[in-house]
Amino acid sequence: MDNKRSRNFKIFFNEDNSELFEASDGWCNGSMFNVTWRRENVILQNGEMRLMLDRDTSDLVEGIPYSGGEYRSLNYYGFGKYEVSMRAVKNDGVVSSFFVYTGPSDNNPWDEVDIEFLGRDTTKVQFNYFSDGIGDHEYLYDLGFDASKEFHTYSFERHKRKIIWYVDGRAVYSADTDIPGCPGKIMMNVWCGIGVDRWLNAFNEKALPLSAEYRYISFESYDE
Repeated sequence: MDNKRSRNFKIFFNEDNSELFEASDGWCNGSMFNVTWRRENVILQNGEMRLMLDRDTSDLVEGIPYSGGEYRSLNYYGFGKYEVSMRAVKNDGVVSSFFVYTGPSDNNPWDEVDIEFLGRDTTKVQFNYFSDGIGDHEYLYDLGFDASKEFHTYSFERHKRKIIWYVDGRAVYSADTDIPGCPGKIMMNVWCGIGVDRWLNAFNEKALPLSAEYRYISFESYDE
């Protein structure tokens, strides 16, 4: 793959994107993530990707009863603009996401920039970031619409000294303190939490299966 293609892309989910992305399969994050990632929970169909949350019907990993979907890049990406078109899950205890991450599993500091939808209230989106494992930068932005009802675009720009978040192309929030700088993998996932009821509300499994839906993602590299 040439350098230009590995640095910049826009992909739609009616294509084979296996050169750039893979589905997580057969393992779990532990901690507050009450799911095992399963490849079959990543469904590409009719020009969209659905990341499924369901009861786990395979051999349970560490006794975890639920399965989630996660799609992640094979390459690492740094300063630039990251964008997604998606529709979030509306359900207590569930998170739908788009983010860039690297950490100890990659032999790197924990650096992360997040767009997260908390299913307890999808009229808001949570922006967050971690720099060398230091977080506590959460910000809830009132969207003025329900992100579970239809597709909208969400994006963030990573710069050396600031992060800017966008909704439908409009800048809505920024941060300029302790900005993470390590390149990371572009990731999307859907999961239910455990032990974090004050944040997500207690998980309600009655509506399973659930899915977050994605139409495209893109990355544009900035030379900084």
